[in-house]
Amino acid sequence: MSAAELVATVRSALDETGVEYETGARDDELVASLPGEKKLKTVVSLVCSDQALSVSAFVIRNPDENHLEVYRFLLGRNLRLPGLAYSVDKTGDVYVTGRVPAAGVGTEVVDQLLGVVLAAADEPFNELLVLGFLTSMRKEWEWRVDRGESLRNLEAFRHLLERPGDPPRATEQPPG
Repeated sequence: MSAAELVATVRSALDETGVEYETGARDDELVASLPGEKKLKTVVSLVCSDQALSVSAFVIRNPDENHLEVYRFLLGRNLRLPGLAYSVDKTGDVYVTGRVPAAGVGTEVVDQLLGVVLAAADEPFNELLVLGFLTSMRKEWEWRVDRGESLRNLEAFRHLLERPGDPPRATEQPPG
């Protein structure tokens, strides 16, 4: 199968499954956008060649702290990822990557591949933030509370960040 034929196959699979996508920076690349639960969305690069479909998705930026714990956590998850693995680029940013032989690519394979990529990027997201960015999150929480800013995007971490006297959840009513 040629790269152009593989692009057409992947495009057809994305259309059939209703996944949003656009043409990437290169002729042989499609970029899909997958909605998440913990992470707002996961952007997936699908690069087609004569031999394989390569997939890559950003997970988190280079952790601020606890690199050993973050990488140990990711390596442990690598054991359970079918056909994919977490990797780190030269700046320390974390990605999930993989390759599938071109001959085996069809709608079902693309759908399964994107499902595994989404799970790998979305499921551990909050835990990775706590492992690699807790100090920054505490500073952000304090800054927002002190200025009366919204805490909405940090609510999932309230149990780790809240201090006595902080405002109640947006859905809670103050006593009285």
